[in-house]
Amino acid sequence: MRRLLVAMMMSLGPVTSTQAQVSVGISFPGVSIGINVPTYPELVLVPDYPVYYAPRADWNYFFYDGMYWVYQRDNWYASAWYNGPWYQVGPEMVPLFILRIPVRYYRHPPAYFRGWQGDAPPHWGEHWGRDWEAHRGGWDRWDRGSAPPPAPLPVYQRQYSGDRYPRATEQQHAIRSEQYRYEPKEAVTRQHYDAPQPQPQQAKPHQQGKHQEASPSQQQGKDRENKN
Repeated sequence: MRRLLVAMMMSLGPVTSTQAQVSVGISFPGVSIGINVPTYPELVLVPDYPVYYAPRADWNYFFYDGMYWVYQRDNWYASAWYNGPWYQVGPEMVPLFILRIPVRYYRHPPAYFRGWQGDAPPHWGEHWGRDWEAHRGGWDRWDRGSAPPPAPLPVYQRQYSGDRYPRATEQQHAIRSEQYRYEPKEAVTRQHYDAPQPQPQQAKPHQQGKHQEASPSQQQGKDRENKN
């Protein structure tokens, strides 16, 4: 557990601490990203992609491989539930099919998207630099006929809104494990699904010390023995 938490901490960007170990790529939950999704959103499949987008949202909001994805404030965030809590994912670990989403499906594109072709993915190599592109070479080239089928939408979450929305991650995990049987393909999604959830601590039985104060009846017995 300690090893997992250390690896998770290291993916945080400017919101908290900088992550050096990108083998995991997910931060602690609870990062505020400035959005609120009060009810289960409408999601539409991007043509020829295993990705859904939210056409009515005011954010760059997607669903892929069992996780919701948001591009906000120049960072990618992910959650297994439609309204968080959100985990920041480093650029090195964002799934390829998220990177490949065409520009036209970003409902609130940043200013630097202007002039980029609408039916092509953003110029991530230009934006994140040569080091990133060297690590993710070929991210924008693939056989569209070999794209995986989209993951089923977790429509069970429609019944959880307002006060019924589960905020605790262990409660979310329990509900999802019971109602959503999809097995994710991406390493970053599997890591999130498999992360151990906090368990309630059981109180330890009180252990009496070796030196105990004698009860009145015990003390009286000792006094009689001393007199004899």
